[in-house]
Amino acid sequence: MAYQLYRNTALGNSLQVILDELIQSFLNTYRFCDNLWTFVLNDVEFREVTELIKVDEAKIVDCDGKNTGSNTTE
Repeated sequence: MAYQLYRNTALGNSLQVILDELIQSFLNTYRFCDNLWTFVLNDVEFREVTELIKVDEAKIVDCDGKNTGSNTTE
């Protein structure tokens, strides 16, 4: 599987640390159905260069781009 190629790299290790922190700190609910991930987070901060937005709850919805039926080529 392709995801195993980066697991032992600096990028893969950093991603694992961030995901572990996310799961322990902010993740309220997650689900996966029909190639669609849904995450509900509590007490989230969104940061841009000069702006900080704090929200009590945020929902992130993500889909697998490989299965969208688009006409793009790799």
